[in-house]
Amino acid sequence: MEDFRRNDEVMLVARGLASGASGNDEGSKERLGCCGLASVAIGNQEGSDERPAARGLASGASGNDEGMLAVWPRLRSETTKEATSSSAARGLSSGVSGNDEGSKERLGCSWFGFGCDRKPRRKRRAACCSRVGLGIEARVLELRRVYSTLRALIDVLEYLVGDSVTDGSSRLIMEEVKRIKKSDAALGGDLTPYNIVPLDSPSVTNAIGFFFEVKAAISAIGYSSDLPRIPAEFKVAVLRSMDMFDLLEFVFGFQRDNVRNQRENVVLTIANAQSRLGLPTDVEPKIDEKAINEVFLKVLDNYIKWCRYMAKELDAILDQPEAAHAKSCTSNDDFVSYLQEIITPIYDTLDAEVKRNNNGKAAHSAWRNYDDFNEYFWSPSCFHLGWPMKKDSSFLLKPSKRKRTGKSSFVEHRTFLHLYRSFHRLWIFLFLMFQGLTIIAFHKGRINLDTFKIVLSVGPSFFILNFIESCLDALLMYGAYRTARSFALSRVFIRFTSFGSVSAFVMYLYLKVLDERNSKNSDSTYFRIYILVLGVYVAIRVIFALTVKIPACHRISNVSDRWPFFQFFKWIYQERYFVGRGLYERTSDYARYVAFWLVIFACKFTFAYYLQIYLMDIHIWYTLLSALVGGLIGARARLGEIRSIEMLQKRFESFPEAFVKNLVSDQARRMPLPRQYAQESQDLHKAYAATFAPFWNDIVKSLREEDYISNREMDLLSMPSNSGSLRLVQWPLFLLSSKIPYALELAGACEDTQADLWNRISRDEYMAYAVQECYYNAQNILQSIVDDAEGRLWVERLFREINNSISERSLLVTVLLKKLQLVASRLNALTGLLTRNETPELARGAAKAVYDLYDVVTHDFLTSNLSDFFDTWNILAKARHEGRLFSRILWPTNPELKEQIKRLHLLLTVKISAANIPKNLEARRRLEFFTNSLFMKMPQAKTVSEMMPFSVFTPYYSETVLYSLSDLRVENEDGISILFYLQKIFPDEWENFLERIGRGESTAESLQDSSSDTLELRFWASYRGQTLARTVRGMMYYRRALMLQSYLERRSSVGVEDGYSGADFINTEGFELSSDSRAQADLKFTYVVSCQIYGQQKQKKAPEAADIALLMQRNEALRVAFIHVEDISSSDGIIKEYYSKLVKADVHGRDQEIYSIKLPGDPKLGEGKPENQNHAIIFTRGEAIQTIDMNQDNYLEEAMKMRNLLEEFGGDYGIRGPTILGLREHVFTGSVSSLAWFMSNQETSFVTLGQRVLAYPLKVRMHYGHPDVFDRLFHITRGGISKASRVINISEDIYAGFNSTLRQGNITHHEYIQVGKGRDVGLNQIALFEGKVAGGNGEQVLSRDVYRIGQLFDFFRMLSFFFTTMTVLTVYIFLYGRVYLALSGLDSAISFKAKISGNTALDAALNAQFLVQIGVFTAVPMIMGFILELGLLKALFSFVIMQLQLCAVFFTFSLGTRTHYFGRTILHGGAKYRATGRGFVVRHIKFAENYRLYSRSHFVKALEVALLLIVYIAYGYTENGASSFIILTISSWFLVISWLFAPYLFNPSGFEWQKTVEDFDDWTSWLLYKGGVGVKGEHSWESWWDEEQACNSVKAKCFCIF
Repeated sequence: MEDFRRNDEVMLVARGLASGASGNDEGSKERLGCCGLASVAIGNQEGSDERPAARGLASGASGNDEGMLAVWPRLRSETTKEATSSSAARGLSSGVSGNDEGSKERLGCSWFGFGCDRKPRRKRRAACCSRVGLGIEARVLELRRVYSTLRALIDVLEYLVGDSVTDGSSRLIMEEVKRIKKSDAALGGDLTPYNIVPLDSPSVTNAIGFFFEVKAAISAIGYSSDLPRIPAEFKVAVLRSMDMFDLLEFVFGFQRDNVRNQRENVVLTIANAQSRLGLPTDVEPKIDEKAINEVFLKVLDNYIKWCRYMAKELDAILDQPEAAHAKSCTSNDDFVSYLQEIITPIYDTLDAEVKRNNNGKAAHSAWRNYDDFNEYFWSPSCFHLGWPMKKDSSFLLKPSKRKRTGKSSFVEHRTFLHLYRSFHRLWIFLFLMFQGLTIIAFHKGRINLDTFKIVLSVGPSFFILNFIESCLDALLMYGAYRTARSFALSRVFIRFTSFGSVSAFVMYLYLKVLDERNSKNSDSTYFRIYILVLGVYVAIRVIFALTVKIPACHRISNVSDRWPFFQFFKWIYQERYFVGRGLYERTSDYARYVAFWLVIFACKFTFAYYLQIYLMDIHIWYTLLSALVGGLIGARARLGEIRSIEMLQKRFESFPEAFVKNLVSDQARRMPLPRQYAQESQDLHKAYAATFAPFWNDIVKSLREEDYISNREMDLLSMPSNSGSLRLVQWPLFLLSSKIPYALELAGACEDTQADLWNRISRDEYMAYAVQECYYNAQNILQSIVDDAEGRLWVERLFREINNSISERSLLVTVLLKKLQLVASRLNALTGLLTRNETPELARGAAKAVYDLYDVVTHDFLTSNLSDFFDTWNILAKARHEGRLFSRILWPTNPELKEQIKRLHLLLTVKISAANIPKNLEARRRLEFFTNSLFMKMPQAKTVSEMMPFSVFTPYYSETVLYSLSDLRVENEDGISILFYLQKIFPDEWENFLERIGRGESTAESLQDSSSDTLELRFWASYRGQTLARTVRGMMYYRRALMLQSYLERRSSVGVEDGYSGADFINTEGFELSSDSRAQADLKFTYVVSCQIYGQQKQKKAPEAADIALLMQRNEALRVAFIHVEDISSSDGIIKEYYSKLVKADVHGRDQEIYSIKLPGDPKLGEGKPENQNHAIIFTRGEAIQTIDMNQDNYLEEAMKMRNLLEEFGGDYGIRGPTILGLREHVFTGSVSSLAWFMSNQETSFVTLGQRVLAYPLKVRMHYGHPDVFDRLFHITRGGISKASRVINISEDIYAGFNSTLRQGNITHHEYIQVGKGRDVGLNQIALFEGKVAGGNGEQVLSRDVYRIGQLFDFFRMLSFFFTTMTVLTVYIFLYGRVYLALSGLDSAISFKAKISGNTALDAALNAQFLVQIGVFTAVPMIMGFILELGLLKALFSFVIMQLQLCAVFFTFSLGTRTHYFGRTILHGGAKYRATGRGFVVRHIKFAENYRLYSRSHFVKALEVALLLIVYIAYGYTENGASSFIILTISSWFLVISWLFAPYLFNPSGFEWQKTVEDFDDWTSWLLYKGGVGVKGEHSWESWWDEEQACNSVKAKCFCIF
């Protein structure tokens, strides 16, 4: 019920919106209308579970059918007068009969009122898009003229009336005129604030309201005559017609802004569903019934499943002629409010429960959390709540001081026993295999009947272990016996008694078998009975395993559900929940992960039989095999094919075609080119290049805007439009740089034929391109600029002769190639002048340059015959004699010609190496990854109008938004500021920044002279940190990419036929100003930042508030949601009211409130971050939602692939479609420090190779954090994306994956797209972060989600889920065991006896555990990832560098951090969010601070391990003495040294002597300072110790000992 306290309409009344009928009706009664769909959208804003109190109770239905009645929407359509029949208005409905076998649902209906053709309309779509784009801008201009006229008329009216009014009516008119005049919004056309679609009033600035699909969706939700009539006194917006949402507002008392919010949400959802089917092109657009069906089934899918699970049907509430207030929402004083009557009572109960958790310190068993409230509605007992709700219901019972309310069916007790309970099958399997292998080993490998009888001892062991698990079920359920479902209690009792009795019986039989074995005259009767019993049990278990776990047998399983006998045994074998049903995979997928684990077990047990490393080797084999499989899958996916700038340059020629085929929709792919050569192969490549060029250039432009490249590099990286008359493909200059000078050298040294010269040039294909382009450009430029007729004749004749000689292979006879360098110098001088702006002096200089070129070509370059011809040509001779030859030129003004001149000049002059472009490593990495991804498998992109709409969602609390100037300039004790630090680690980006703002060699201090430069400086620094500004910039690239893609698609639909030339078509200048493109992007993309305390920050005038407002001003599509608190005076004193608000920036840059929704109370009942997300998710739009943390980044080139990624939701990934799309991350903080690099590599290894294997073939990938993309409608109707219970859900991200998996979702992983991610860069920051994560992992072990996954997954998939981490607990177990052996004398005795008997296995097993502690195997996935994406040599080099920088010390230290917090959390709690600051570490950490942070987690444990090792060496026994001891214990000593000294090794200025002295003085002062009242732990050791003990005493009270 994490949604109950958010707002009044967080969930919808299930029956309150459905028009229900009994199972016997044959469609005679109308079902849930579009008003039902709309009310689900309103009420279920956060997509609460399948809970009837959230959506109402499905009571009053007959319940005869096993399924629910399928209900269908009725939508009012703006039909013509002929379509007036009542059947057309209402539509037809059909139900799902309980007699249907579940495979065929009668979910069809007829829609007479829509009038839309069902046939595909793709052929008409292009023309429609063209009319939409052109018509919108015309309507916008028309409306602007109307409002301008209105403004003028108001001025005239005010002037005419003046102050002469005397009567009351005139005075009122004048006051109204003045009021309207003051309203900028009214005169501007935006009468009411709106979010995306102006539904309540027209907007002159927003073209989205003119889109056909939007108009059709608005028409579809209109109010129809067959709906209950609303009383006339109910008022709606003046400029809006009444619709179904007004009915819902009247009946249920939903808040007006809540209704407005969901009205827009439903309109956008329906409009986008329609756009994927085809744009309506009628005069009065109408929605296709398929679009309504699609939305309806997505929104109500989970609710329909809940009704079937509960065997209930929908009830009627709106099936009456006159609209009336719902009784369930009406108070005693006849005030109707869903908030007060439905939500607030549940919230009050939940709030009372939350107060019992003592701010997260109380035991989980002491109070009901959100999950307990949710699961109340998983049993028929929820119907006892009644409707209207009974306020005295046990569900709403508030806990008293001495008496607590019971849990639902699961209690999160703090104990390690959960590990056994949740994964008992794994432990039973390992124990039995160990027992069997040990027996075989002690029988020296002989397999006979006697050995077989001993091996059968695994039978009693199996039943005893299961009996232990059933005991844990009964024990750990303590606290829920009074309130748990009777079925759950019965199952616990039956399992306990059955396994207890069976264990005793099987033990008795086996003891008799042993007696028979020792008896010589036995007839083996008991042995036969024992085999029979075990055989029958095994057969039953195999049958149920096949029917429950094997996909191919699920049809048999479903059929057997009808038989009570099988139902009973399946219920005993696997408890039945609403969630967790059907957790099976496709047979082929099942076979893959079974084969994966069979290989691991084959290696494990083969290896373990000879060398028993039983506690750790399974994880080692898992790591090795996952690295191998992940590497093979990555190679197959073509990862790492382009891993250097040299490889990028070599394959650049293939990029346009790959880009067009993957990232360009079919519509935009039809590029208009000159028709005279539209079919040739070369022209096809040019068409690809023409399509690719604008996208590539915008990517390069974004790199320049981010200061990763300089202006010169931008010129060299930019690609010509390839849309002009030149048929040759023109490539970026960085590919052609230095090619012409080198070609000139080859030509000058040529002594061979023309063919041989061309062959040498063509060995470098880009040199061939450069030569051809240079030649054609020179020809075109001379023909364009020469103005006199004689000069034109010379140019035409010259190139005709050269072309003829080239075709006749006699070029060397026509020209002297040794003089080509001289010609190039003259041509270079000419182009250098033409690249400037025209002046008389430059015009004369250019004319002279042309004449010089003529002179050199005629007298030096051409051979004598041709030279003499030109000299004696009468026309030229006369013009030359009269001074008219090349006396004037036409200065280039055509953009295409100017581009050619500039390129020719750069081709002739640029001599830098292409290997150095770009110089910035981050720019290289991004371009390499993007171009590599073009060759990876991805779905074909749809047009922007047809793509799936999506939102981006970012939670924010109080982190840095934008660095202030003081933040950048403040210096630490060493005189280092953040700005100085950034200038040193990003020197090239600093230079590029100064160049971009035009400040050249300026210093940071000089930038203070200009406010604009100061602001740019703040943004430049913020974009290099982990700030909200960086995240917002990155996410807004989605909108920019969509605008560019939409703009080009629109232009392609218009084409040459409508007046656009080829050059115009590719010109994308100003695409961001296109009203059509902006509206199309807004229709598909929404960005909401949930700034929880933004309201408080504004009240306090905090700098964060001003910075957030600045971000909204710079990004018009950015929306900010926050919690607003108001103090209200009442008879009870001052009370606080809480509102969830959404704001945007208006045209004046001020905050404009869009929605304000009252909440039942403080929404922060659980963890802060998930609650922050939960209250604001109602403001998101679309069918997908990407969760982005506030320390992430995005890139324009990756944003262009979002359309492809969203198509994955329709991909084939098993029996269920994807519900979460996993993305890879790039950690952009890796260059900040060595620790940041270690974290970056570790994180990259997990988010690439690790998650790659978890998703495929293991099928256990979860949601590990941002930036995964959720199926929004799937998740908001199944509990949302963020569980928020206090402490237990501290790691809220992973629970979204658990929830999705348990609800039959499917989580995939995709690596052709990436998002940037920041990580902590200092040791203390990293320790705090890993402490939070490890604490969250500890809480997960206690959770019901992990328990259910461990119980409901099949055995092999459960193994994959379990083996995802490894701790050093085995180190302690092993060391304490060895010390015991040493002190007891058994160590030497065992070794002596083993040596005498020749049995070396036991001694090897005792020593082997030391060998694996070095942890080299855990580095294998990282090395494999390096090899795959960097290449072998770079991978080895990077790995060696990491070792030299002591990465092994860091990873060992990090392992200790995770182990400490994981174990402490399970036993004592204490998991909490730990603020790390996410800033740059530029200060020295004092020793006392390090001691306080690492004393318990590392220092004490390291000394403990050291003491054990010392005791072992003193009393232990090793065969070869000290040398063997050193070899066997070196890894443990390494662990001790790492845990003790890592905080000093990685501390800035840690080895500076003065700092060491100061640290020692500070530490001694801290130790000796007396504690007392008011003295904090950071000032006194005594106070710190008291705080630690107090904390531990509180935790001890929460620890339940079993």
